[in-house]
Amino acid sequence: MRVFGPVPSRRLGFSLGINNIPPKVCTYSCIYCQIGKTITLQCERQAFYEPDDLAREIKEKVNELKKRDTKIDYLTFVPDGEPTLDINLGKITELIRPLNIKIAVITNGSLINQKDVRENLKKADLVSLKVDAATKKIWRRTDRPYKSLDLNAILDGMLEFKAIFKGEIITETMLLKGMNDTYEEAKKIADFLKLLKPTKSYISIPTRPTAVKGILPASDEALNIAYQIFTQNVDNVEYIIGYEGNEFGFSGNVEEDLLGITSVHPMREEAVREYLKKAGADWHVITDLIKGGSLIELEYQGKNFYMRKLPGRA
Repeated sequence: MRVFGPVPSRRLGFSLGINNIPPKVCTYSCIYCQIGKTITLQCERQAFYEPDDLAREIKEKVNELKKRDTKIDYLTFVPDGEPTLDINLGKITELIRPLNIKIAVITNGSLINQKDVRENLKKADLVSLKVDAATKKIWRRTDRPYKSLDLNAILDGMLEFKAIFKGEIITETMLLKGMNDTYEEAKKIADFLKLLKPTKSYISIPTRPTAVKGILPASDEALNIAYQIFTQNVDNVEYIIGYEGNEFGFSGNVEEDLLGITSVHPMREEAVREYLKKAGADWHVITDLIKGGSLIELEYQGKNFYMRKLPGRA
């Protein structure tokens, strides 16, 4: 299916997906990929689908959804491969622009050092870039890129794109146990993000079976440390750890609200106490959530933090 959804997304609200790449043509063969192994590993751009045909499918889907009063926040290029491999990405973007719906591209950024790719991406309203590592050795082990790709050129290309892009840039970093989850690597990634200045930086973990067996998410402690390091360099940092429940709003259920917030942001003890005070609740809420296995307590630089327990963790 080349047009699917809309699906609820923490990053993009209700997102109508556009699959402009056949499965699974990509510049990377990430060990953690949750849609399977890369079938065709390449970095040369080419035409895959006829732009007019794909644009027509998108318009038909949008019209169908509008008749049903279905909300669409973004038209999102999020294919079964790397979207910038499509040489017609920019043309398709132009063809669907008259729909007056924001357009997003979820890319690994591997080709962004190429001027034509930057020009294509510039036509979008939001671009999500993958930054899994800032060290070449770790990048190659984690993302397994096409042999001719160069990490420094990619990172420089992201900064060049930032300089010309008028829209919103967000980043996503997938943290894996024993791969890119050290303090040192988190610091290097954060140093780069400080230069890039994304609107928001997401820290994620694999929540479904991975392309390579045995790949595990980073530990709770490593996630918390990465979050603290990132927040020292980026204005807005969030987790994506598989929980898509009540994120921030006060629903009247203190337990649900706390779990919703701590699934996105670890909360310092002072913030938790203040939240409980406003809600007219006491610390027993926290001890009960910890005993019940829904919440965990972590320590970083002498401060206590509280985070929702990740799915599937003992």
